[in-house]
Amino acid sequence: MSLRGAALRVTRPRLAVLAVLREHAHATTDEVLGRVRVQLPEVSHQAVYDVLRALTTAGLVRRIEPQGSVARYEARVGDNHHHLVCRSCARIVDVDCVVGAAPCLTPSASHGFTVDEAEVVFWGLCPQCSAPSSDRKEVL
Repeated sequence: MSLRGAALRVTRPRLAVLAVLREHAHATTDEVLGRVRVQLPEVSHQAVYDVLRALTTAGLVRRIEPQGSVARYEARVGDNHHHLVCRSCARIVDVDCVVGAAPCLTPSASHGFTVDEAEVVFWGLCPQCSAPSSDRKEVL
């Protein structure tokens, strides 16, 4: 879906934020701001917050907030994917839904809800952090 398809005006900050998120999944607001400022040095922190909120509300961007982490944003939406989070370095990677159609998981008791999405966060150690200390490379 495009900005116009989501009934949003096409602006330079919106285009810049979308471009950043397409290249850098799971970016924090500060990371988005820093990368957007390379293209648009005059853009304010508040403008980036406003753009992220508008894009999230329109369904063009997904906000994720794993426990103990600041909010992160990604442009991969609408496919019901999940995330792996490293407990040591906080690296986040996407995990495709492994079985069935969205939602991949069916709760044992839906309590009358009509479930249309499942959000799962898997926790563990990434390959770099789970390697013996002598084999570890610096994670950037």
